[in-house]
Amino acid sequence: MPAREPIFYKGGYYHIYSRGIEKRTIFQDDADYRRFLNKVKLYGDKYKISVLVYCLMPNHYHLLINQKTDLIVSLFIQRLNLAYSMYFNKRYERVGPLFQGRFKAKLIQTDDYLLHLSRYIHLNPRELLTGRKTLASYTWSSYPAYVGLRKNDDLTEDKIILDYFSKKDTREDYRKFAEGEEEFPNELAGLILE
Repeated sequence: MPAREPIFYKGGYYHIYSRGIEKRTIFQDDADYRRFLNKVKLYGDKYKISVLVYCLMPNHYHLLINQKTDLIVSLFIQRLNLAYSMYFNKRYERVGPLFQGRFKAKLIQTDDYLLHLSRYIHLNPRELLTGRKTLASYTWSSYPAYVGLRKNDDLTEDKIILDYFSKKDTREDYRKFAEGEEEFPNELAGLILE
């Protein structure tokens, strides 16, 4: 039985994620990452989708988005995945689907879930970082902008998440929250990409 699509509605917040077919690499170099982010911006503007948080990993991506109008989120993701797949297939002279099945989408229903999801998404690159590299050094995430180490890229709207933190040291407070040593709470078990 196919998975039920979440109800998409104006004002809703969603965790969107998709993985390469057979867990294959979908971003092979910086040009691929840049192309994907350009498409996120293009289709986000077209379909009135705000991106709050993103992280692109070699074989999958995560977006935390807000639907601003009655236009359906699934159109945004379908266009994004199709445009990127066409680019990727042409560039690497391949055919067939790039992504594993349909994209996944989860409706975010509480503020706590929204905050912890931002943390989960931003922590994704930890296993890729070697040596003295920090989480904030990972280029293909909104995290460096969240903690003030990179100018906001005009793609993300970080204010919604950062408004939950003190006005005095907002970005530092977010960094402490995101990089905290504590284990993930049980309610975050559903965030993990299967």
